[in-house]
Amino acid sequence: MSSYVEDALVGGEKVVHQGKISLWSVWHLLALGLVLLPAFGLGLVFWGIAYIRIKSTEIAVTTKRLIVKHGFIRRSTIEININKVESIQVDQGMMGRMLNYGTLVISGTGTSHAPITGISEPMAFRKAFIEAQDAAKRDV
Repeated sequence: MSSYVEDALVGGEKVVHQGKISLWSVWHLLALGLVLLPAFGLGLVFWGIAYIRIKSTEIAVTTKRLIVKHGFIRRSTIEININKVESIQVDQGMMGRMLNYGTLVISGTGTSHAPITGISEPMAFRKAFIEAQDAAKRDV
């Protein structure tokens, strides 16, 4: 089974950077699963929810756009042309800075803010996006 990002690529478009969800962003589900594991395996349900949340979220920077996909059964996507993104902000609390995860807030021309929570290594993602955006401007 291929990923949404791979299926969404158009001719000549390549993935520059792929982000991922941090395990720390689902720590509450993992901890609850551990506590409830002895209770008839109920903890496995919470571990399953955490696993699905991590595996069903894709975020990537390509040579042409920013692609974000959430959801397993119900899919929600955000695709913004790389030249139409006005800003990409990183929000990290104290724990996020220590454990290297945070929220990306993407705003584009004509689009509302698109927050993407629980991203692992958000500063590296922002850097890769800015480099891809600069490369796309040079190619135009």
